[in-house]
Amino acid sequence: MISIEQMGIVLEALPDPVFILSRSGKYVAVFGGRDARYYHDGTGLVGQNIADIVKKDKADWFLQQIELALDSHRLLIREYELSGADVRGLQWTGPRKPIWFEGRIQALDFQVDGEDVVLWVASNISERHEMEVQLRELSDTDQLTGLFNRRRLELDLTLLYEAFARHSVPTSILMFDLDNLKKVNDTLGHYAGDEIIVAVSKVCRSELRKTDIACRFGGDEFVIGLPNIEMGQAVQFAHRLHECFNRELSRLCIDEGVSATVSIGVATMLPEDRSYEDTLKRADNAMYEAKRRGKNRVVAADTTAADTKSHARRVSEGANKAQQWEPSQSRS
Repeated sequence: MISIEQMGIVLEALPDPVFILSRSGKYVAVFGGRDARYYHDGTGLVGQNIADIVKKDKADWFLQQIELALDSHRLLIREYELSGADVRGLQWTGPRKPIWFEGRIQALDFQVDGEDVVLWVASNISERHEMEVQLRELSDTDQLTGLFNRRRLELDLTLLYEAFARHSVPTSILMFDLDNLKKVNDTLGHYAGDEIIVAVSKVCRSELRKTDIACRFGGDEFVIGLPNIEMGQAVQFAHRLHECFNRELSRLCIDEGVSATVSIGVATMLPEDRSYEDTLKRADNAMYEAKRRGKNRVVAADTTAADTKSHARRVSEGANKAQQWEPSQSRS
């Protein structure tokens, strides 16, 4: 049989920390946490309160979990992050990245100093969490371009449509594809075609805001979602983006007589739209209208009978000058 003293030694040797915490958030006992790569000596926590050690938002969350475990008498399993910046007065010399934990919180059948207590076992799952993040990114990302793929686009456009439908947040969509890419592939090979696709994706990342969505829709087709952007601004930006594409593609080593350009369709969400797909279809139709007109141009949905540059000027003037676009690094 293991004695009480031996059990204490076992608990102290645990690599991850184990806490006994009261309902009010007081550290009653601390065990383990011997992995010096991640943790400081926690014995000094005993007698102190979570609210005095951890910043308020995190402290409130910890107290909520303790309360729930005590009231439900069920084992709670929670994932959370904690960094040196979350701990008050700590001169942090450990990992710069936050540590991710799986907390297992269980009510204990005794009190300490008249308070109910819980056992909180904190297991370091940082490596697992990082792997899960990488897997999610792989499932959402187009391998060639690094932009989002169609699966992720559909999720994000659904959220943008919900914001538009519920809160009237304006949203515009650009759809574009590469003109003459098949000719480039047939003449110069698919490596040259891939180089063009990658060049287009780099322009997207450099010109879009962090809140915008850029996606390789399939093959040589791309879609951009622009939250908080109305039609006039979207058309203005589409012309600017078109110029950037042409400038970048002209730098590539393409044989004389073989060149790639971009045709762009622009649409904005309307009250009669039943889903983002209605907006996307209008952008798609406008893109094909750009191709019918000779390619290498921007066309706005529902204005296909008029010159789009004139349309952009009229919308811009009627809106007391469209706000200036401030590009920053894209999320993609």
